[in-house]
Amino acid sequence: MKEVHILLVEDNEGDIVLTLEAFEESKILNKFSVVRNGKDALDFLFKQAPYEDAKEPDIILLDINLPLKSGIEVLQEVKNDDRVRHIPVIMLTTSSSEKDISLSYKHHANCYITKPVEVFKFLEAVNAIEHFWLQIVSLDGKNKRE
Repeated sequence: MKEVHILLVEDNEGDIVLTLEAFEESKILNKFSVVRNGKDALDFLFKQAPYEDAKEPDIILLDINLPLKSGIEVLQEVKNDDRVRHIPVIMLTTSSSEKDISLSYKHHANCYITKPVEVFKFLEAVNAIEHFWLQIVSLDGKNKRE
């Protein structure tokens, strides 16, 4: 199975650590790139300095509440650009606001997951993402169930 490259766009250091730890236990080979604000996410995706050599991710885990550009703004730009619109975007955020959920789907998020507050439940949510998006769903022919 080919390595899956995940772009994690998250400004909360604790959530970054938990997410990376949860994916480390996975049977899937994952490579992570982490950016901590919306501007850096777009620079990474569009290969702007300092990310000129960035490898295109297979999937994006995107928080809504980000500095410099919100997750919704990032989502809009991603889904409106032919170069990157094919990349699945999973909104992974603490917000359970109906407005945020509605806006995310309006702008073509592939799914919306509210981060549980409890660590164990957060790890379960990340494991569910890994299971569905990296084992069941085909990402450009890279994933096959074993």
